[in-house]
Amino acid sequence: SSDHDGVAVNFRIALWFEEAGCPNGRMLCIQEIVYSCLAPGSDCIKANAQSCGECIQVAEKCGWCTDADFLKQGESKSARCDELKSLITKGCSKAKIENPRGSISIDKDKPVTNRKKDVAEKLKPDQITQIQPQKLSLNLRSGEAQTFKLKFKRAEDYPIDLYYLMDLSFSMKDDLENVKNLGTDLMREMQEITSDFRIGFGSFVEKTVMPYISTTPARLLNPCTSNENCTSPFSYKNVLRLTENGQKFNSLVSKQQISGNLDSPEGGFDAIMQVAVCGDAIGWRNVTRLLVFSTDAGFHFAGDGKLGGIVLPNDGKCHLENNMYTMSHYYDYPSIAHLVQKLSDNNIQTIFAVTEEFQPVYKELKNLIPKSAVGTLSSNSSNVIKLIIDSYNSLSSEVILENNKVPDGVSIKYKSICKNGVVGTGENGRKCSNISIGDEVSFDITIESQKCPSKGKSETIRIKPLGFNEDVEIVLNFICECECSKGGEPLSKICHNGNGTFECGACRCNDGRIGRLCECSTDEVRTDDLDGNCRKDNGTDICSNNGDCVCGTCECKKRENPEERYSGKFCECDNFNCDRSNNKLCGGHGRCECRVCICDANYTGSACDCSLDTSTCLAANKQICNGRGTCECGVCKCTNPKFQGPTCEICPTCPGVCAEHKECVQCRAFETGEKKDTCQRDCTYFNLIRVKDRDKLPQPADQSYPLSHCKERDANDCWFYYTYAVRNDTMREVYVVETLECPAGPDIIPIVAGVVAGIVLIGLALLLIWKLLMIIHDRREFAKFEKEKMNAKWDTGENPIYKSAVTTVVNPKYEGK
Repeated sequence: SSDHDGVAVNFRIALWFEEAGCPNGRMLCIQEIVYSCLAPGSDCIKANAQSCGECIQVAEKCGWCTDADFLKQGESKSARCDELKSLITKGCSKAKIENPRGSISIDKDKPVTNRKKDVAEKLKPDQITQIQPQKLSLNLRSGEAQTFKLKFKRAEDYPIDLYYLMDLSFSMKDDLENVKNLGTDLMREMQEITSDFRIGFGSFVEKTVMPYISTTPARLLNPCTSNENCTSPFSYKNVLRLTENGQKFNSLVSKQQISGNLDSPEGGFDAIMQVAVCGDAIGWRNVTRLLVFSTDAGFHFAGDGKLGGIVLPNDGKCHLENNMYTMSHYYDYPSIAHLVQKLSDNNIQTIFAVTEEFQPVYKELKNLIPKSAVGTLSSNSSNVIKLIIDSYNSLSSEVILENNKVPDGVSIKYKSICKNGVVGTGENGRKCSNISIGDEVSFDITIESQKCPSKGKSETIRIKPLGFNEDVEIVLNFICECECSKGGEPLSKICHNGNGTFECGACRCNDGRIGRLCECSTDEVRTDDLDGNCRKDNGTDICSNNGDCVCGTCECKKRENPEERYSGKFCECDNFNCDRSNNKLCGGHGRCECRVCICDANYTGSACDCSLDTSTCLAANKQICNGRGTCECGVCKCTNPKFQGPTCEICPTCPGVCAEHKECVQCRAFETGEKKDTCQRDCTYFNLIRVKDRDKLPQPADQSYPLSHCKERDANDCWFYYTYAVRNDTMREVYVVETLECPAGPDIIPIVAGVVAGIVLIGLALLLIWKLLMIIHDRREFAKFEKEKMNAKWDTGENPIYKSAVTTVVNPKYEGK
């Protein structure tokens, strides 16, 4: 008898299990009942927690009973750790249950700034707040998530620092001319966005070693091959730190000269690294930082320095002397990942202003660098101001949260609520797009810890929007111990003469001591007397080789998979070595208890792979296996060798229903057929019902039993129609149309008339064909004659009869006529 979820449950287990229909024997029935009783709280119990601190780290649903009289004889300390309902069911009062919960406290919650550009008062950058709250403290318990809301609002008239980094290789000569007036023009355009704008300028070419540049003395003075006057090559030069003076920008840039190098890719990554890490030299403020990278070529990256004999990786530190990068010949180019880290650490947003030819290359680079944009630079950089404005608007319209490295076992999940309450889907909930100045968005951030860090010390993480200087500081305090452990009694007599500390109702044993009351020493666990209690049936294996003998009791080993475990007094049982089907333990239709499958309802077999469901064996007549087989594991096994198929309904050698009953229907309905004389003896197994025509025959849609419509012919070539119906196993009916359909006799007169007419028509046709052929033949012969006649030649000189006239007299009467 036990109290399960507050309801008294009584079990009376009879000893006649086989007679009661228990399919798997007495022992398995007992195991099934016991398993159903112990299932609640099993996740907490199987953790085998030995103290309150260990218990609350198992899962957030686990509690620890501090009542010193809670355990029964023979129970281990781990029984104190269970789900709250189970502990109350076992008799532990709520007041004696340790179950600490996590919490959130906001330490700094300054509201976001509502600022207007046209207000006369000009706030300093550190007086503007765009993210709220600014600092929180979280008390985390393992498995229990804590969620808080983070607001972000883009402030109007927020200060901007823009640094223009330009490629000064020879191919950028015409671009330099258009950049010389960039300072004042860009200042004027940026007034529409912010009243606090500063601009700086830097240039780069390439590392000053072979094979990137020519190191001959002449080429070092003038690297250009034409008559152009070029300046000596250099890696990176900080020409102008950030300033509000646009005229100064124009003045200094106009003095710059083009240089040259040998290969196509440039050393821009060296320059970007120095711009990012040399904050003092560049003059970066803690505001929006933009880096415009202008070039018409590709870039070198980590590893390319080996061509010039440079093998030391870039150290990511500032090496500017007199505003010149002095270590280009010493350190390799930085890697893309290294640049991403430094740009992110320094809140720098990058705009790649490149020519159309290199657009694909820099778009791929943009995908690797968060908060960056790519714009198409015209051949002479005439559109650079529009490009910068458009790229800045694109960058500032996105809010993407990032966090620094979180401690092991801690996870962070984001859910963005963007404009008009729309839930964002980008970047796993970290991103909101199309954000205008003054728009407010929020993020639901969930932090969960799965384990306590070493020594339970606090950790700090920071969350910030990419490209912005503000962040949220989150202090994580881990709940690794219970409150009751603070009042423990060291060297308590309860713990076997001071071999442990009595806390939270149980003994926390000193090093080298084990047991419920720390009564055993780890040095004694292998003595023969104690080992004898850990051998099953006086065997030689201690704890079945699946555990350790501790104080004469088997403590089973734990598996890497927490779902797999050993059990039993001698650890002789487990729940993972049962038969499998379809590569699933117990076929996925049962559970493994002590290496035997206990099947779910409707399944049986050693691997629970045999279904007791007979629905798959039902034939069309609703009989199991058509009455000609048995249903085993959901599959029909036909007992009649004539029948086959999934439900024993197919009989290749059997006549059809219509042919099978034809003779009996014929003799009973029309007194004809082969069984006319034996009709009373052989054909009384069905009831005959006569109908007047085929429309009166029953239809399948109107009946709940199977029907067969038949059409057969008798010896006189007459058709008769009937329907064979099976109401049940004993009652069969035949509905037959009482009149035969016999073919009518032939009509002689039309047949004779047709034959005579056919003969006459054929004769006339033959005569016409003969006449036509004769006409054609005569015409061909006449044409042949005419042709021969025309070809004939007559020689009058050879005719002896012909004599020409001696005298010719002309009749004047007819002269001229």
